[in-house]
Amino acid sequence: MAKAVKKKPGTGNFKFIKWFWILFCAGIASIVLVFLLASWGAFGELPTFETLENPQTNLASEIISSDNQTLGKFYLDDNRTPIKFKDIPQNLIEALIATEDIRFFDHAGVDARGTLRALVFLGTRGGASTISQQLSKLLFTERASASKLDRIIQKVKEWVIALRLERQYTKEEILQMYLNQYDFGNNADGIRSASRIYFGKEPINLKQEESAMLVGMLNNSSLYNPLRREALVLQRRNFVLGQMAKYDFITEAEKDSLQTLKMDVNYNPENHREGIATYFRMYLQGFMKDWINKNPKPALQGERDRWNLYLDGLRIYTTIDSRMQLNAEDAVSQHMERLQAEFFHQNTPDRNKTSPFLDLTPEETKSSMERAMKNSERWRLMKEEGKSEKEIRESFSKKAEMTVFDWNSETKEKDTVMTPMDSIRYYKSFLHTAMMSMEPQTGHVKAWVGGVDYKHFQYDNVYQGARQVGSTFKPFVYAAAIDQLRLSPCDTLPDTQYCIEAGKHGNPEPWCPKNSDGKYSGRNYTLKKALANSINTITARLIDMVGPKSVVNIVKNLGLTGDIPEVPSIALGTLDVNVYEMVGAYGTFVNQGVYVKPVMVTRIEDKNGTVLFEYVPETKDVLSKDVAYAMVNLMEGVTEGGSGTRLRTEGFDKWRPEYKEIITGYPYEFKNPIAGKTGTTQNQSDGWFMGMVPNLVTGVWVGGEERSIHFKTIAYGQGASMALPIWALYMKKNYENKDLGISDGEFPRPENMTINVACDKIKDEVTKDIEKDADLDDLDF
Repeated sequence: MAKAVKKKPGTGNFKFIKWFWILFCAGIASIVLVFLLASWGAFGELPTFETLENPQTNLASEIISSDNQTLGKFYLDDNRTPIKFKDIPQNLIEALIATEDIRFFDHAGVDARGTLRALVFLGTRGGASTISQQLSKLLFTERASASKLDRIIQKVKEWVIALRLERQYTKEEILQMYLNQYDFGNNADGIRSASRIYFGKEPINLKQEESAMLVGMLNNSSLYNPLRREALVLQRRNFVLGQMAKYDFITEAEKDSLQTLKMDVNYNPENHREGIATYFRMYLQGFMKDWINKNPKPALQGERDRWNLYLDGLRIYTTIDSRMQLNAEDAVSQHMERLQAEFFHQNTPDRNKTSPFLDLTPEETKSSMERAMKNSERWRLMKEEGKSEKEIRESFSKKAEMTVFDWNSETKEKDTVMTPMDSIRYYKSFLHTAMMSMEPQTGHVKAWVGGVDYKHFQYDNVYQGARQVGSTFKPFVYAAAIDQLRLSPCDTLPDTQYCIEAGKHGNPEPWCPKNSDGKYSGRNYTLKKALANSINTITARLIDMVGPKSVVNIVKNLGLTGDIPEVPSIALGTLDVNVYEMVGAYGTFVNQGVYVKPVMVTRIEDKNGTVLFEYVPETKDVLSKDVAYAMVNLMEGVTEGGSGTRLRTEGFDKWRPEYKEIITGYPYEFKNPIAGKTGTTQNQSDGWFMGMVPNLVTGVWVGGEERSIHFKTIAYGQGASMALPIWALYMKKNYENKDLGISDGEFPRPENMTINVACDKIKDEVTKDIEKDADLDDLDF
C-alpha cells in the first residue's frame, strides 16, 4: 500500500508568494515597458524637445492704451493673453494647489500616492491627475477619446509628457502655463481673460473668494459656468475654500466668513462689438492688416510665413488714453441720447409725414428707401441664396422678430416686431456722430468715437465718413490771408454784399454768398469779429484777395487729402472732409504752425517682446509761429463772443427752449482760454465744433445718415447745439481728472510777435453784440 506523501510545511504558501512576486514584478515590468514604449513613440508621436520648449498656442493680439490698459483684443477662437508668474496672485496659486494637486511641489509630474489611491478606491476618493498631467492634456491632447483603450493610451502619453515637462520647466512655469492655457468659457481663455471677463480686473487684484471661484471652474468650466449655474458655482467655490482651510492656507474662521459671501460676478464680455474704443479698434484692424501685408514675418519666428493678427499674440501699443476715451464715449452718449429724443419729438408722423426725411418729395423718399433696401445685408444674403427679386421684395414687407437699437433701454437694445422695411426707416431716424481728440505737439490721438453704438452702427464716421465741413473751413481761408497779406485779427473789412464775377478764379457764374440771416450790416468788422460770427461776405472777400489756389495749397499741407476744387465756394466749406483730417489740420494752429500727422500706433511687439515696429513722426512746417498764433487768437474770439460763447455763458436756458432740451450739461462756465470754430451746413444737415486748448485739439461732427435727415430750424440744428455740447461735456470730464494734465492756461505766444492781436476793445464790442443777439451762428449758403 502506497504511503501518502507528506508536504513540507509552508510549501503551498511559498508557491503563492512566489507567483505573487512573479506577477507583481511582471506587472511593474509591464507598466515600465508601456511607459518606455510610449516614450519611444510606439503608441503615437510625442512632442519633440523643440515643441515642448515652444508649445504652439494661439494667442490673441492685445491693444494697449497709452496709460497701459487693455483696450481690446484681436482673436478668432482663443482670447488668450498670457501673463507671467509674478502677475498671478498668491491666493490663486494656493487655491489651485489645495484643490487640484496638494503634493505638486513634491512630485516629478506623476503623483504615486494619488495614483495608488485612485486605483485602490477606483477614483471615489479623488483622481490622480497632477497639474503637470492636466497641462500636458491641455497642450497635446486635442480631445479625450471615447474608447477606453484609446483613452488609457492617451493617459499614458500624458504621463510621459508630464514627466518631460517637469524636466523642461520649473514648477512656477508649469503653474503659469496651466493657468494661461485653460479655457474658462465665455471667451475667457487663460487666467487673464477670465479675471477681466468675470470680475473686470487684472488677476493680481483678485480677492480670495474670486480666485476660489476661478479655481473651482478648472474642474469643468462648461458645468461650472457662473453665468448659467450660479448656485452650482457657488457650491464649488465654497468647496475650494474648504480645501484651502483643510491644508492651512486659510483659517477655519476665514473660510466660514468667505463662504458666506455672495458671488460678485462683474461680467465684462470681450468681443469685437462691445467694450471700450470699438470704432477705433475697427480702424486699427485695417491698419494692422495693411502693416502685416507690408511686413513679412521672419523665417525663424515659427511655422506661419506671415504674421497672423488673430493667432500670434502681437502687442499693439496705441496713443489712446483709456480715461479720455471713456470720457469721450460718456460725453457722446450723454448728449446724443438727449438730442435724439428731441429729434424724434420733432419728427413724429403728425409733425413730419415723410419722417425722418425733410425737404424730399414722396418720389425722392421712395427712391432713398429703395436704395437702402438694395444695399442692405438682407438683400445681399437672399441674392446669394438664389432668391428672386420678387421673393426678396416680399420679405421686406413681412413682419419679423428683431432686436434693434434703443436709447431708452439700459442695454441700448430692445426686442420688437416690425418689417425689415420699417427697420430701415427706423435706423435712418438716428443721428450719428464722430469725435476725435489729439495732442497737437505729438500728433497722438487720445480719444476716438466713430458713432453712437458700434454693435448697431458699424460705419466709422471719424475716418470712413467725410461730410461737408461748413464754417469750420473758414479758418483756412483766414490763415492764407494772414500768411500772404500779413493781415491782423484787428484789421477790418466791410460786411456788404460781395460778388466774385464769372470767369474769375475758375468761377463759371457770379458767386454772391449771403450771410446766415440774409442781411448785410454795412459795418466794418475786424477779422476776429468776422470769424467769431462767421460772416460769409468777409470770407468771400478774403478768398478773392488770396485766390482759391492758395487756400487749397495750405489745406493740402495741413493734411487734407480729398479732391478740393480751386473755386471760391470752398471758402464756405462746401467740400467733404472727415474728422480725422480736420483735427490734424487744426492741430497745426496750436502747434505753432507745424503740422504733425495724427498717429495712433506707437509700437508693435511680438509675443516675446521683440519690437517689430516703432513709429516715426511725420511733420511739416506749414505756417510761421506768428501766423499760427494769430489764427489761435482769431478763434479764441469764437468762444469769447461768437457762436461758441455758450461755453462761457449762463442763464440762457431760462428763455431759450433749445437750451433746456438739447444743450446737455449747460451751463458749462469755462473760464480758461479756448479757441474754436462752429460749423453748420445748409439745411442744418451737419453740425461741427472744433475746440482747442494748448495741448489738446478735438473735433466733433453730428448729422443724419443722409443730408435730408436734419432738424427744421437752426436753433436746434446748428453746430453750437448739435456738436459743441459733446466737446464741453468731454472737456469738463477731462479737467476733473488732474492726472490727465489737460492745460487750462494761455496759448504760448511767440517771442517778437510781428502781427498785432491786441483787439481787447473788439472783444468787448463782440460780447455786447452777442448778448443782444444770443447765438448768431454760421449757416453757409
